[in-house]
This record gives sequence, C-alpha cells and structure tokens, in this order.
Amino acid sequence: MLTALIAIFVIAYAAIALEHPLKINKSATALIGAGLLWTVYAVGTGEHTMVGAELGQSLMGTAQIVFFLIGAMTIVEVVDAHDGFYVITSRIRTAKLSSLMWMVGFVTFFLSSILDNLTTTIVMVSLMKKLLGKHEDRLFFAGIIIIAANAGGAWTPIGDVTTTMLWIGGQITSWNIMKSVFLASIVSLLVPLAVTARMLRGKMVVAPQRDANTITCMASHFEKTLMFYLGLGILVAVPLFKGLTGLPPFMGILFGLGILWAVGDLMHQGKTDDDKEHLTLVRALTKIDMGSIVFFIGILLAVATLEHTHILSALAQWLEQTIGRQDVIVVLIGLVSAVVDNVPLVAASMGMYNLAQYPTDSFLWEFMAYCAGTGGSILIIGSASGVAAMGLEKIDFFWYMKKISLLALVGYLAGAAVYVAQYRLMH
Repeated sequence: MLTALIAIFVIAYAAIALEHPLKINKSATALIGAGLLWTVYAVGTGEHTMVGAELGQSLMGTAQIVFFLIGAMTIVEVVDAHDGFYVITSRIRTAKLSSLMWMVGFVTFFLSSILDNLTTTIVMVSLMKKLLGKHEDRLFFAGIIIIAANAGGAWTPIGDVTTTMLWIGGQITSWNIMKSVFLASIVSLLVPLAVTARMLRGKMVVAPQRDANTITCMASHFEKTLMFYLGLGILVAVPLFKGLTGLPPFMGILFGLGILWAVGDLMHQGKTDDDKEHLTLVRALTKIDMGSIVFFIGILLAVATLEHTHILSALAQWLEQTIGRQDVIVVLIGLVSAVVDNVPLVAASMGMYNLAQYPTDSFLWEFMAYCAGTGGSILIIGSASGVAAMGLEKIDFFWYMKKISLLALVGYLAGAAVYVAQYRLMH
C-alpha cells in the first residue's frame, strides 16, 4: 500500500509541475491525486472509521487555510475594484529608469508583505504598462517585481501562502517571523535590484501612448482612499486579532470581511444598481481565483495521507541520515520550489517534521519560510507571481532564465547566508 501511495503522489506531483505542457489544470490533478490517495489508504487499511476520523482532522486544518485565503483574496479584490491601489501607484513619478527601478522594487516588497505576492505582482506589472512604453524595459521591471513580491511575502504571516500555512499551523508566530526573516528577505531583493538598476543607469523613462478608450473607475477619490486603508488595515489587524483573542486567523479575516462588506454597502447605497454593481463585495467574490483555492484543498489533503501513513516522517529521517545538515536540506527545498509549486513542498515539510521535535519559531520553520518563499523566483514558473507576470507581459521562459534567474539565485543564496549568520549570532 505504501508503495502505491508514493507512486500516486509522485505522478500527481509531476503532473502539477508539467501543467503547461500537459495542458491539464493543476487543480484537477490535485483533486484526483487526493481522491486516489485517500481511497487507496482507506481500502488498504480496511479501518474505515479510523481513516474517516483522520480525514476529518486533516480537513479541519485545510479549511482554516482556505477560509483565510478566501477572505484575504476578496478584500484585495474589493480594494482593486475601487482602484484603491492608486493611492500608492499615483505617487511613483520619476524620469530615470534606474530611480524608477528602486522605487518599484521597494514598493513591491512592502506592498507584498501586506497583501500577497500574486496580487502585488498583478498590480505592479499592470502599473508598469501605464508608466513604460518600451516592452524591453517592462520585461526587466517584471523580473524585479517577481523577485521583490516573493521576497516581501516571505517575512510576514500574510504575505505568502506558504508563510500563512506555517503561521496557521503553529510553526511560526507573526512577530517572530517578521523580525527574524526581514533582513534575509530584503537582502535577497537588494542584490538583484542593485545589479539591474545599474544596467539601466542613464536610460530615461519612455511613457506609453495614451489610450482614449480607457475606462475609468467610477469610485470617487474618497471611496478609493477609504477602501484602500480599510482593506489594508483589516489585513494588518489579523495577526493582532489572533494575538489578543487566541482565535485562529480565519476568524479575524472573516470578521474584517464583514466590516468591509457593511461599509461598502453603506457607502454605495445612494447609487443606482448599474453604478455600484462592479464595486460590491458580491462581485468581488466572483472574481477571486477559485482555481487556486481548489488546488490548495486538493494538495493539502493529498499530503495529509502521506503524513498519516508516516511516509513523510520516514523521508525526514532519511534526509537527516543522508545529508545531515538542516540548513542545507532547507536550502535544497527552496531550490526545488523554483521548479515545482512551493505549496505542496511546505505542506510536505510540515508533515515531515513535527512540532514536538521542532517547536514553534525554531530555525527549521523560519528558514523554511524564507527559502520556500524566495526560491520560487529563480525560475519564472516557480511561483504564482512569476506565472502571473509571464502571462501579463508574455515573458519568454528562456529570456527570464538568461536575464533574471542568475540574479534571483545570487539574491536567494545571499539572503540564506544572511539568515544563517544572523541566527548563529543571536543564538
């Protein structure tokens, strides 16, 4: 039975990694894999009551992550529908490409730490289309945006799905991950940012031609500002809510979503249905990426079978005996995340190492948050933000590998070295 479970998981994992050439959505693969794994596990053991109880236990943990993601993604969609990000992007003004590169890099880094790396990438790449007329310039900016978004998402509990998983699972705490991983994350951005900005030194910004047919947002300046600060305030308050009440993060995000919903309804109650239809939270719910949500459900439930059958714990023991060094193991996991999705990697790692042996905020979990979050920048297919930018700007895989991958790799290794040195100095 164990051999069959491993074979099914490896095949499903390979199909997820080869989503684009196979032309089969990774969400479908994840669901099929989860279904097959639990079926084989139930039939193989014959202990249907026990397996059902374990499935219920796994579902509880999965639901917490899914509810949190639905709430956070909806809040971001509401802010975007009101063109709330204009509050930030309208302040980005410079005539030099190198100066613009520094500004975009830092704005993306800190915006990603509050939102998530996928949304931040979409916002910033879309902004570059409004600021830069030359496609070649936009490609370099897109590369830095991917690196900055992934680096920014790694050091806060709400900036990246994998960090959120570790936070909700109890492997890390919000304040500790912020103060421990921030320096490594900013270094992983500064190295490629400095090199790219130097390459663009002396070049001027070429503005795109204005499109007279562009549709403007119907929200007023007050509505844009209110929804932006309220939405971001709710996201930032979730860790505080968890700290004050001890309740899981999904409860805080759903509570905040209700507040945002009520404020939006009150603010638009005097408008006609046509004017407010695209601004409502109900519309935002239809725009969130449910495909990604379903993928998380499938992959987390699939990994749960390997955890319950002790396959992951056996793998952890093998890695310890073969490699021995924990820092090297985590760095390799981060490098693998450049090829395959980091969500199942982190989910598997959470099953490989238990909290009794590696308690909350230990070296393993903090370093895992950094490596899994930033390692995906090395290849454009290694992160959701990279895939999004690839679609928005039609970035060629080999162009990214030639121009950006080495910079991202050097930044990743530099940040890893900084974290390890910092940890040894402080402990």
